[in-house]
Amino acid sequence: MDRLQLQSLLEGLVPHVYYQPPATLTMQYPCIRYERNGGNVQRADNRPYRRAKRFQITVIDRNPDSTLPDQVEELSFSEFDRWFAKDNLNHWVYNLFS
Repeated sequence: MDRLQLQSLLEGLVPHVYYQPPATLTMQYPCIRYERNGGNVQRADNRPYRRAKRFQITVIDRNPDSTLPDQVEELSFSEFDRWFAKDNLNHWVYNLFS
């Protein structure tokens, strides 16, 4: 899955999806913020045979009981990383491999 396909998939969960937003942008909540943050290469015979891009997906919502994190966790190749609160907003962070 490429980034634009991921964008469409995430927009199916929530209308406000941001890819690497600038600091000057005012986000609307609930939202998903995501960025590319690495990858994974599996090798055999000293050659790469499988590559996966890794995206960090952060669900941000004022509601601590939001169901949006559950929907992101159900996506294929999504794994929960951490939760934190900042500025009265709840943040659920996931890594997704595509």
